[in-house]
Amino acid sequence: MLVKDFRELRATVEKMGLLEPNRLFFFLHLAHILLLDTAAWLILFYFGTSLMPFIVSLLVLTISQVQASWLQHDLGHLSVFRKTKWNHLLHKFVMCHLLGASAKWWTLLHSQHHAKPNCFQKDPDIDMHPFLFTLGKKLSVELGIKKKKYMPYNHQHKYFFITLPPLLFPTYFQCHTFYIAYTKRYWADLAWMLTFYIRFFFTYGALLEIKSLLAYFFIFRMLESSWFVWVSQMNHIPMDIYYDNNLDWASTQLQATCNVEQSLFNDWFTGHLNFQIEHHLFPTMPRHNYWKVAPLVKSLCAKHGIEYQCKPLLTAFADIVHSLKNSGELWLDAYLHK
Repeated sequence: MLVKDFRELRATVEKMGLLEPNRLFFFLHLAHILLLDTAAWLILFYFGTSLMPFIVSLLVLTISQVQASWLQHDLGHLSVFRKTKWNHLLHKFVMCHLLGASAKWWTLLHSQHHAKPNCFQKDPDIDMHPFLFTLGKKLSVELGIKKKKYMPYNHQHKYFFITLPPLLFPTYFQCHTFYIAYTKRYWADLAWMLTFYIRFFFTYGALLEIKSLLAYFFIFRMLESSWFVWVSQMNHIPMDIYYDNNLDWASTQLQATCNVEQSLFNDWFTGHLNFQIEHHLFPTMPRHNYWKVAPLVKSLCAKHGIEYQCKPLLTAFADIVHSLKNSGELWLDAYLHK
């Protein structure tokens, strides 16, 4: 019945025109990204490279980079233009040129995430289990019973703050995107990616000494990474994480996602990923329409007795830490049990 009702909801969504993009929305979003990107350099150019302009420029560039990350996400989901080729072309510009990463690399990993969210060994977003963190109640107990210990998991809610959020982009992603692009011969992506580094080191290298330049690059990558990780994990890590149970599409998405309350700030800050439930059910829907379909999704969940979780932003962040702490404690109990 859930599958039947979801198919009817999907048909309703199409009739309502909720899969049609608002080009002005995305144009203005791109414009504010480019303005912030330019402003970051102009701040150093006009005000010098002392500490205060350096910090302000870093913050402005970080905002531009994260907002570009949300836009490339839209383009990767083919939700900006009606024609696929225009989505792919602008995706390369935003992901490769503005962010310095491979568009095809992102598509490869993200499509797997959407197919099987929170399914161990099928969702690459939870590959951190068990080598860095132990995730999910059942997987944590299973790991403890097997007496496996790659990290002190009972302290993972503490070392999370100094590992995944600040270091995901400047270490793992920085290397992995080049590795995949090279090994899979994404030559066009590599060429586009090089334009980011040429542009960055040429323009900022004219203003900063080499040590300051490298520090600037690493710090804005750390800030960008922290913003991205907290937002991207708030909807999934606190939810059920286990092996694939081969459920239908709607059930698979609903058990692995939760929402964050809507506000103008939350929508902007998260790139509308505060509507993670709607995004996972309708991955090609333009994000400016999530709020319109949300009441229909709530009704569907209520009809079938499925919890529709929606939290305040700070609560969602805190739940990441709480879930890691609980998983670590479950692992420790199982590990010490004789």
